[in-house]
This record gives sequence, C-alpha cells and structure tokens, in this order.
Amino acid sequence: MLKIEQLHAYYGKSHVLHGVSFQVQAGEIVALLGRNGSGRSTTAKAIMGLVDCQGSIEWQGQEILGRKPYEIAHLGIGYVPENRDIFPRLTVHQNLLLGQKSGARNSRWSFADMYAMFPRLQERQHTEAGVLSGGEQQMLTLCRTLMGDPSLIIIDEPTEGLAPKIVELVGQYLQTLKARGVSVLLIEQKLTIAMAISERVLVMGHGSIVFEGTPDALRADALVRKEWLEV
Repeated sequence: MLKIEQLHAYYGKSHVLHGVSFQVQAGEIVALLGRNGSGRSTTAKAIMGLVDCQGSIEWQGQEILGRKPYEIAHLGIGYVPENRDIFPRLTVHQNLLLGQKSGARNSRWSFADMYAMFPRLQERQHTEAGVLSGGEQQMLTLCRTLMGDPSLIIIDEPTEGLAPKIVELVGQYLQTLKARGVSVLLIEQKLTIAMAISERVLVMGHGSIVFEGTPDALRADALVRKEWLEV
C-alpha cells in the first residue's frame, strides 16, 4: 500500500533522513518509535510532501514523491500533526465539516460516527475549538482527518500530554480504524500503547531505521530498547 525506499530528507543543508525504507500494508497498524530528534516526524512530513526529499514514496503503486500536500491528501493519505492544528475560532462541528473532501460520496465515516466514538465532541459540537481541553482538541484533530475518508492515516504523537483515560480512548479509536480497513502509521514515544495495538514496529535512530519486527521481537531485544528507546 505505502512503500518507501531509500528516502533522504533535508532541512536546508541539514541531512535528516538517511535511506529510510519500509512498507505499510492495507489494514495494518505500524508503529514508528524512537527518541526525539530521531527523524520520525520528518518521515511523516516527507510522506506528505512537506519537506525536501529524495528517493521513492509509492502509494498504491503510484509514485507520489514531489506531489503537493493537498494532492497527496486527495489520494487517500490523512495526516494528524503533533501540534494538532485545529481552527480555534470555528466550532467543533465546523472543524469536522472542513475535513470532508468536496464532492466525496460513500465515505466510510459520518458525523454520527465521530460523535459515537467521542461523545464529548458531540456535547461540545457548537463550542469554539480553541476553548477545548488538550485531549478534546486531539480527539477533534483525529476525527477531522478521518472525515476526509483516508485509506492510510499518519498520526504523530497522538497521546502526548494526555490523561491516561484519553490515551485509552485514542487506542480504542485506532483499533476502530483498523476494523474498518484503514491503515495506520503511528508515531509514538509511549511504548505501552504502540506495542499493544501494532502488528509491526519500526525503531528510528539518527535518521535511519535501526529495527523492524513484531512487538514481541522488540520486547525480546533489550539491546535495541536500551540503545534507541530508553532514556
């Protein structure tokens, strides 16, 4: 579904990604782990056409490297950035409305689906998004992206700064996506949630993939965890 080969990314003269290669299959949850500065967020931005890069990014057999971000989104890749990027002066419902693709029909997701998954959003649907709590804003960003009916959703640090109950909700949300056939590339620092819901895990270090395998394989590899994940 998503196939990345020998991806190099740059911020000006700074070479950030060094030959990153991996795949995400249909209906699969893949966790991309690593410390801050390892290149995880840059990988997400590279896929979405937000940074200069070289190599190959194939989406459903089509090369998308060099495409504009809006073109990539319309091809079916959703992106939830770490900073959430809600529209603070618009209501919850208006934010969700902006997530819909114009002219889209037969979407897998509706307003009712969003409000069923996160009842708190329904309670606050007429509230300006800027006054929501951090957890509520994260729910809103996830749901707004989903309203675009992506086949793959890239989620950058969705549990950062959230209370344990909200973290649990996010985990349930990701499992719901998988059940409906949506692939997930989860960028996360919290090993607990990533290991619990992912089929495969990738570990990044210094802009390269240093481990790829199952959660059980990573649990068994104390050297990789100590070298690249543990603080």
